[in-house]
Amino acid sequence: MQLRYSFRLYPNGPQRAALAGAFGCARVVFNDALRIRKEAHEQGRPFPTIGDLSKRVITEAKKSPERAWLGAVSAVVLQQSLRDLDTAYCHFFASLNRTRKGPKVAEPRFKSKRDNRQSVRFTANARWSITPGGDLRLPKIGDVRVKWSRMLPSTPSTVTVIKDAAGRYFCSFVVQTAPAHLPPVAREVGLDLGLRHFAVLSDGTKIDSPRFLRRAEKRLKRAQQTLSRKMKGSKNRKEARVRLARAHARVADARRDFHHQLSTRLIRDNQAVAVEDLAVKHLARTRLATFVHDAGWSAFVAMLEYKAAKFGRAFHRIGRFEPTSQVCSACSVKDKPKPLHIREWTCRECGTVLDRDINAAVNVAKAAGLAVTARGAQVRPVPVPAQRVEAGTHRDGQPAVAGIPSP
Repeated sequence: MQLRYSFRLYPNGPQRAALAGAFGCARVVFNDALRIRKEAHEQGRPFPTIGDLSKRVITEAKKSPERAWLGAVSAVVLQQSLRDLDTAYCHFFASLNRTRKGPKVAEPRFKSKRDNRQSVRFTANARWSITPGGDLRLPKIGDVRVKWSRMLPSTPSTVTVIKDAAGRYFCSFVVQTAPAHLPPVAREVGLDLGLRHFAVLSDGTKIDSPRFLRRAEKRLKRAQQTLSRKMKGSKNRKEARVRLARAHARVADARRDFHHQLSTRLIRDNQAVAVEDLAVKHLARTRLATFVHDAGWSAFVAMLEYKAAKFGRAFHRIGRFEPTSQVCSACSVKDKPKPLHIREWTCRECGTVLDRDINAAVNVAKAAGLAVTARGAQVRPVPVPAQRVEAGTHRDGQPAVAGIPSP
């Protein structure tokens, strides 16, 4: 399986200037090629191939006075920019023909130097390398210091250098790695994701939602107000924008770290994990949109899925239309739908008082075929009179036989 490893980069002043030039050249080549394809479409001509585009926007453009500065960066970076455009068009046409799964993909758009994310990619042809001292050697940029947090499992063939909105630099490697199976454990769990509690497990464990965005709301509001009061185009406004981006980056990093720690713990401690396929895109259009985005359910479920494949665990995703909150996990009797403010309900058939979230987690596990007991779903068992034919216990402690009175 393929995994992505990202590490923080710390370029110096000249290296940041060289990377800015590489970002700009890749962006110009992408926009020039996109403009040529749009003009060909408007005039009814066939799309030029990637070879023709490479000849026009790279080889011939370097010889012109207007694009002579394209020779200051590695040619591999420019070629990869054209490949990105070709991939974007392939996804767009596949979306139009409905041969691509997932949501519809829009037509490629022109890139801007004010985009929040700038990136360039170096392949093996660029002859990039990792120095013996641990630096990342990039052509026409130099040896950039890297903060290595772990070792790469194999030798990567490409590296992508990324600059985010907060002005931070990262290097991203995609490597091929073999699954590392963990020792089997005799435990399976179902998850019910929510807003009041981020996740409720089928064994009764409730994990509180950290609400990182809500806790940083005042700080983000002040940073946004400071940005809005700066004059457009001024240096102070640029600095205020970076401070706001860094504040948002801290929130995103804290949420990502929480997702990683929780997903790793669940995969390590359970042989199988089951979750419900939530309609996050539709929930994000309701009045609870802020809380839904703050929870980050989609990113968390994606982490569970790839970590289960990596460590040899089973991952199950049940349909979103399963009535997990309406079915009693004790007797499997379906009740009517209930509003969100009802957190506990009593089964009309067996009389068990059920916690809404724990009951849903148990039903998620059952729908996935996991061997999970419903002990955590029962909050307060209601006393039920024993039948006359049932076996009981005598005062002297000896068991009685059904249907035979005691002496």
